[in-house]
Amino acid sequence: MPAVHGSLLLLYALIAVIALVVLIARFKLNPFITLMVVSILLAIAVGMPIPTIVKSFETGVGGALGHIAIVVGLGTMLGKMMAESGGAERIARTLIGFFGPKNVHWAMMCVAFLVGLPVFFEVGFVLLIPIAFNVARRTGTSMIRVGIPMVAGLSVVHGLVPPHPAALLAVTAYNADIGRTVLFALIVGIPTAVIAGPLFARLIEKYVVLSGENPIADQFVEQEAANAGRALPGFGITLLTVLLPVVLMLLGSWADVIAAPKTPLNDLLRLIGHPDMALLLAVLLSFYTFGKARGFSRDSILKFTNECLAPTAGITLVVGAGAGFGRILMDSGVSTAIVDVATGAHVPLLLLAWLVAALIRVATGSATVAMTTAAGIIAPIAAAATGTRPELLVLATGAGSVVLSHVNDGGFWLIKEYFNMSVPQTFKTWTVCETIISVTALLLTMGLATVV
Repeated sequence: MPAVHGSLLLLYALIAVIALVVLIARFKLNPFITLMVVSILLAIAVGMPIPTIVKSFETGVGGALGHIAIVVGLGTMLGKMMAESGGAERIARTLIGFFGPKNVHWAMMCVAFLVGLPVFFEVGFVLLIPIAFNVARRTGTSMIRVGIPMVAGLSVVHGLVPPHPAALLAVTAYNADIGRTVLFALIVGIPTAVIAGPLFARLIEKYVVLSGENPIADQFVEQEAANAGRALPGFGITLLTVLLPVVLMLLGSWADVIAAPKTPLNDLLRLIGHPDMALLLAVLLSFYTFGKARGFSRDSILKFTNECLAPTAGITLVVGAGAGFGRILMDSGVSTAIVDVATGAHVPLLLLAWLVAALIRVATGSATVAMTTAAGIIAPIAAAATGTRPELLVLATGAGSVVLSHVNDGGFWLIKEYFNMSVPQTFKTWTVCETIISVTALLLTMGLATVV
């Protein structure tokens, strides 16, 4: 056990976070190296046993990259194939034509909200980021104005709406009705996404101006000359390829409805519905729909899939290091100290659920960990209390779980690297966006509690 406890432990954690921000933003140190060094120094400072420090960091990195590395790799390949074939251009043109060039930020929010329903945030992000890059390029719009509504839509459904695993676990913990939970989540989530997405993006794009150079975007954005003299793929086949992972994951989540549990069909649906498998199958399909069917040779397809991975190496390492830092915070006892502070406060149940989830989120960097842990803490208190709908407790807990994303959150670094932002710019955009989502969803949930 760490030798430091209580408020001193929280102080050390705060100093570590400030040190990360200063070293990366002010002194321009490599984020991966900085995260690793600060994590180890924090662990030593709070008195974690020396033999466990590196293992703890590795556990955090491995736990994150076991999922993130596969998702980023396969999602990048799918995006690259879509860009090279003209599929991204086709979707961009169709979206612009339907919503109009002035309303592309609304288009991206709507698409993200729908695509994000059955998928994890990271999966939805890598599916949609090529489209966002192309829409921004086609309309001459800032990536802030296009990208922030996209990540806002994804984050809202990730935090509030079943069938996301964390939300489903909270539904079970609180013994809530899933149908009413989904209904209430949409009532709260849609206006929340509007405020944190298109409205916030229009405001913040005036103050955050991104560099014109973005090596990640160059992997996905087609050059105008590449489209000259060749037909683009159809909108239907493009949408089918891009949304195949979403469809497969929906089938996986409905496996018990379609087939009896533990039957071969049920097992097959669960297999193809796993995010990694769903993305793999979509990439394989794209080799035909975006590759062979568009006249590309096997050598060309191999070249595309190889060259698109190099720019993602840094992203993957930084996301893993962020998770490693989060694990050090957990194993050092910061999470426990935060929970003790939250549960000791005498506040209304909805606010308490939000507060516990929010503090765990700030400490660990994981919305899923925050939501599931907070639900486990609050559920016994809720069972002994009366007057609060369990469905609203799910929403309050989910709202708290997305607040104040910062340097210990893999999503923070994912957004920073893909958008090619500095750390301060990421705080001004992504962190504020997440906090707007959290606070707005809490206020709307509390308002809903007065009428249902």
